Amino acid sequence: MLKRKVVNLREVNLIPDVSTALSWIEANSQSLTGIRRGVEREALRINENGSLAKTLHPESLGSALTHQWITTDFAEAQLELITPVDDDIAHMLELLRDIHRYVLRNLGDERLQPMSMPYFIDDAQPIKVAQYGISNLGRMKTLYRKGLKNRYSGLMQLIAGVHYNFSLPLAFWQAYVGITDEVSGKEEISAGYLRLIRNYYRFGWIIPYLFGASPGICPSFLKARTTALPFKKAPSGLVYLPYATSLRLSELGYTNQSQRQLGLTFNHLEEYVFNLKKAIKMPCADYQRIGLKQNGRYLQMNTNVLQIENELYTPIRPKRVLHLDESPSDALMRGGIEYVEVRSLDINPFSPVGIDEEQARFLDLFLIWCVLAEAPEMNAKELHFTRINWNRVILEGRKPGLMLGVNLGSKEELLSTLGKSLFKDLRHLGVILDRNNTNTHYQEVCDKLVSGFDEPEHTLSARFLDQLIEHGISGIGIILANNYRQMLRDEPLQVLSDSRLEDERIQSWKRQSILEAEDQMSFDEFLETQNRR
Repeated sequence: MLKRKVVNLREVNLIPDVSTALSWIEANSQSLTGIRRGVEREALRINENGSLAKTLHPESLGSALTHQWITTDFAEAQLELITPVDDDIAHMLELLRDIHRYVLRNLGDERLQPMSMPYFIDDAQPIKVAQYGISNLGRMKTLYRKGLKNRYSGLMQLIAGVHYNFSLPLAFWQAYVGITDEVSGKEEISAGYLRLIRNYYRFGWIIPYLFGASPGICPSFLKARTTALPFKKAPSGLVYLPYATSLRLSELGYTNQSQRQLGLTFNHLEEYVFNLKKAIKMPCADYQRIGLKQNGRYLQMNTNVLQIENELYTPIRPKRVLHLDESPSDALMRGGIEYVEVRSLDINPFSPVGIDEEQARFLDLFLIWCVLAEAPEMNAKELHFTRINWNRVILEGRKPGLMLGVNLGSKEELLSTLGKSLFKDLRHLGVILDRNNTNTHYQEVCDKLVSGFDEPEHTLSARFLDQLIEHGISGIGIILANNYRQMLRDEPLQVLSDSRLEDERIQSWKRQSILEAEDQMSFDEFLETQNRR
């Protein structure tokens, strides 16, 4: 068990001192064997010309309500492809690729949009929210999405991303904090993941810096919005910021200003859950103006700040697998934090499946570092301060000489200096993980990515901006979508099989039918019970 030296972040020059923790990890490297991961990739279905598909979710893909690996997100045309939990990065990504191969063989002439920000969106085209059948659960999922559309607009909801789910093995927690098992040690494990989350808020700007891939947007995102951002316009119509990394994470992307009042912090699980539940009961004047019903039809689940807990927009979430009809917060209180969901990744346009092995290995290293580094408790003021750093990186991360705040803004330091300082620790971690795996994969990732701090043109946003300016947002989108469609349709399955995929399709429809047959109450009654939770 490691006796950690308490380090106050405000007394540290640049980043927390993790030398003691790294020495411990080096002596206990096997405790990191069995890291568990999963990926959720969102993607719009589009036509050959890049326009949004008007077709319903294909029946040949199974039930979007109950399929293990293939569902929908906000819209009928917005797929979400999900891998099972896996302790091997290469296997996980190959399985994700198999799901893509299968999907594209069942989409006819449609393609998958290869980037986060939508293009070719016709203002007059109605965006059909996802449909999940006639069960109360399915109807509620559709109503929730209808509420999102009425609250934030359908266009915002079409923005896509990649979520990376991550958890450390029980052996790590047993050795690191001295617990016996997951049940009796749930408080210590939860405290460790909350430490990870606080460090993620403080230093997670490094993710959009390295992997942001939405430096430009379709002009439709500026319609009916006022912004003081100094946008440039390319001859192709692309609107962009020269040094931006991820406009998806900006005020023009997937945000919710009304949630800023919640003051959620990540110091104690009970406090986090209490404030989250309070938000679900907190009336919101803006949403009350929308109304609950119109002509007898629901417009949203309720008129509170959050309809359900999943409406909370954060760059990272504490999670636990749900039992039966538990809410996410009830699951957390029952068993503690089981894993974290990283939500700051743009779709990688240079990967056919939206994420690559380099990104996964970096996230492993960074999230482990976030657990090891001391993380003093945060108040609302510091949480706001971290948003300022994130926004700087999102809007002008590649700007020469960009400074980020350190120690609540009392000091500033070059982004490049902070990044390279952090990478010294990450590479040390990489050596340890590579020793476990008898290769040099993590070190190679560090050696490649660290160059992006002295040469920002190596970052994903810079490389993609060149393509966006040259071809236009729809032009490069169509080129990549066509290439990936042909590539993936032609490749044989590697992990899954046609028979297993077909069986899951059939079973998913059976599971949906069972849910629909088992309903014992009206939808109004069901919705009331959900709103009371």
